[in-house]
Amino acid sequence: MVMNVELRQLRCLVAVADAGSFTDAAVDLGLSQAAVSRSVASLEAALGARLFRRTTREVTLTATGSRVLAPARRALAAASDVAREAAAGHSVLRVGYAWSALGKHTTPFQRRWAAAHPDTELRMIRANSVTAGLAEGTCDVAVLRTEPDRSRFAETIVGLERRYCAVASDDPWARRRSLRLAELSDRVLAIDRRTGTTSLDLWPPGSRPAGQPTGDIDDWLTAIAAGRCVGVTPESTVAQYPRPGVAYRPLRDAPTVPVRLAWWRDDPHPAVTAAVTLITDLYRGR
Repeated sequence: MVMNVELRQLRCLVAVADAGSFTDAAVDLGLSQAAVSRSVASLEAALGARLFRRTTREVTLTATGSRVLAPARRALAAASDVAREAAAGHSVLRVGYAWSALGKHTTPFQRRWAAAHPDTELRMIRANSVTAGLAEGTCDVAVLRTEPDRSRFAETIVGLERRYCAVASDDPWARRRSLRLAELSDRVLAIDRRTGTTSLDLWPPGSRPAGQPTGDIDDWLTAIAAGRCVGVTPESTVAQYPRPGVAYRPLRDAPTVPVRLAWWRDDPHPAVTAAVTLITDLYRGR
């Protein structure tokens, strides 16, 4: 059932419940008592239920009114969040990431940004989605290590990262200085198919390791620390997720991983260019 419920009606409901009278609620809202009464009456009509018991001495919530009050408060709070985000506009740059942000460059990026762009707050937001929250609207620009949908998103490569093999710290490979991809063929490879950067396509057909799906970075690390699997990951993971029980060793013959920034093609944040420049400089060692 679709009902025509308006925010002004919910505001009046909450104000009357809090004030205990229509007169005091009208004062709090800066409206006439008649306007508050009409809003509450129209809300009751829309819901098909009485929300208040009215006597000459007091106004109290009915059982339905008590049940409706909490979701009404949440709806008003959500509306305030929408208004606050819209008002914030471009004064905040939200950078999403799924796994390891920018690795060793994450903290320098945050500090340099604060110094160079004090009027634009930087927020780093972890989102376990293919677009690191970009498609879901939780960020303005996303750090990705896979190609985005170019029909929706613009993107640029800001750096390259070496690949590492992650093994349990008591694995014999943990004593090695480096490894080769072919050596992994006989092992079980932990793979995050949703947000990870490694697939079995790194190996030629016929010499691919067995794959073990994992849910996210924490599941991936837990499976490796337990000795059930090994993993292949960009060097940013090495910096961002040092973990007791896990050792990282470079893969000397593996292709590098491009690090991309992506943003909505039809609605770019004005600070995207500055973010691209700063992060590119960090990856180039500037």
